[in-house]
Amino acid sequence: MSDRSLRGMRLGAQSMETESGVEPAPRQRIEYRCADGEQVFVTFSSEAEIPPVWVSKTGKEALLVNGEAPDTSQDKPVRTHWDMLLERRTLPELETILADRLTILREKRGESV
Repeated sequence: MSDRSLRGMRLGAQSMETESGVEPAPRQRIEYRCADGEQVFVTFSSEAEIPPVWVSKTGKEALLVNGEAPDTSQDKPVRTHWDMLLERRTLPELETILADRLTILREKRGESV
């Protein structure tokens, strides 16, 4: 039975195709620079639209060298949870709610009010 078993190659480990005559797609190497002078190089397809800002591996924001500055005028201001809460309640209402909740919490703990 063992002489009938099929022998094959490992899946995905080796390819029977050669790389002769194969040319990679045209690429371009783009340079970005962080505010502290760190250079970041990113390879894009020659047909790709190049973003004006790139986040480096260290998490810093890098701007395109010899490119236009990004337009940030259309950005909305960040709305925090506090801002949304103040849209629904006034400060005196919030102080009353806080006092009520603290009273309930202290009663549950058995503390005197």
